[in-house]
Amino acid sequence: MQISPNAKKTEVVTATEDTLKIRLHAPPVDGKANEALIRFVSDKLNLPKSAVDITHGHTSRRKLLDVRAPGLMPESVGKMLTPAA
Repeated sequence: MQISPNAKKTEVVTATEDTLKIRLHAPPVDGKANEALIRFVSDKLNLPKSAVDITHGHTSRRKLLDVRAPGLMPESVGKMLTPAA
């Protein structure tokens, strides 16, 4: 994922086969953007926040997430996070 903090609203901007670009309303201070990302992803996937972790990129705009949800396939995650066109 590629994150852009300090946006007007939190939303998925683009989705490609290997990455999502997400704008976050939260500022990149004191972990607020990371918290907002976890909250956004968990809400979109209907999962508890504890099921989503940032595994790489805590201080970077590029992040790797670990989503623990039995039966949820990567293709489904991409579809659930992206807005309907």
